[in-house]
Amino acid sequence: MGDDHRRTPVPEQVLTSPEFQMSVLMFVALAGYLLAWSINQSAVVGIIIAGVIVGPSLLGLVTYTSFVESLAHLGAVVLLFTIGLEFELKEITQPRYFAIALAGIIVPWVVGYYLAIAFGFDFQASVFIGTAMTATSIAITANVLEEMGKLQTKAAKAVMGAAIIDDVLALLALTISEQLVTGSVQPLAVLGSLGKAALFLFLGAVPVRMLLRRFMMWFDDTRLARKFPQSIFIFAMMVAFLYSIGAEAAGLSAVIGSFLAGVAFASMELKTGTIFHHGSEHLKIIFASIFFISLGVLLDVHAIDIRILWFILALTGVSALTKVIGCGAPALLFKYGMKDAATIGVGMMPRGEVAMIVALIGLTNRWIGQDVYGALVTVSLLTTVIPPILLRNWLFRKKREADAEKTA
Repeated sequence: MGDDHRRTPVPEQVLTSPEFQMSVLMFVALAGYLLAWSINQSAVVGIIIAGVIVGPSLLGLVTYTSFVESLAHLGAVVLLFTIGLEFELKEITQPRYFAIALAGIIVPWVVGYYLAIAFGFDFQASVFIGTAMTATSIAITANVLEEMGKLQTKAAKAVMGAAIIDDVLALLALTISEQLVTGSVQPLAVLGSLGKAALFLFLGAVPVRMLLRRFMMWFDDTRLARKFPQSIFIFAMMVAFLYSIGAEAAGLSAVIGSFLAGVAFASMELKTGTIFHHGSEHLKIIFASIFFISLGVLLDVHAIDIRILWFILALTGVSALTKVIGCGAPALLFKYGMKDAATIGVGMMPRGEVAMIVALIGLTNRWIGQDVYGALVTVSLLTTVIPPILLRNWLFRKKREADAEKTA
């Protein structure tokens, strides 16, 4: 009796157990799907809103613990791996994507800086506010485009290609910003960061990719793979996480690595291809949902006062317009139609977790205060929620209506 009593967990242990936390997160994800269905919006929007509701902003049932953070990180990695499986390397390595990405970095950086100055922030804070606006989180847009069956459109390919280059350029912008606020600009350090990122992308996209594809085809034909086809999937996910580690070591976002790993395995005709793709999709359903929940949980409206609210509204508007104009205008020059150019601009709009990382670096080094950090997190969330709504209810809706008129 006494031993049985001692083995009974106390309520605190139950509430903090991984099993209970996973149950809560899955319940929130399900609620997000129901919410998205009821308001006829993308699942991403519903899940993020559900995260806001259960997070510290309203109910306070879920907080951004290290457990949630780790699962969310894995979710973003898995999500971009599955997205990468839909793309060929040649589709995302066009020179015009560099021009789109470059303009999409410079315009938000400059305008974001001067907006912060206009609101009375000091030089250091203004530099980091501008830097945070350069980032693009492709996880959100990619998931929405996949959900709508639009990943293979011309605009979607431009978004994915430009977003990869954007990540490299955002790293360069962050390096320059850190040196500007410390008063020690070192060109060699900037070139070193850029070179390290470029080297990783080249090695991952060309020689390593070729070796992986050859090994995968050989492995797929072995007796081990025939007896245990799930071993192919395990190997692929191992590569995805290794690519993510390599990307982070090069100073890039982990999701860029996992996306590149997915591209490495794209269009391979495997005997075990069914379990390979189904396994990736099933992992994505669980962990990507947690990633989207975490974005909503990160927001705490109680940290926002009236003074900072106007700045958040202005910065959100500027963040949206600078990506739409900065990326959309070059797209028009490269003969994209108005709708495709707008889709590219909107698709590059989400700042997501990338801007939050930049904000955290500024906060950790005391270059920005808690008020600016809270503002950047809020703007990151708002720019994450807005694009799915625009893509679903405006851009692609109008395109469907135009196509319907042509066939009528």
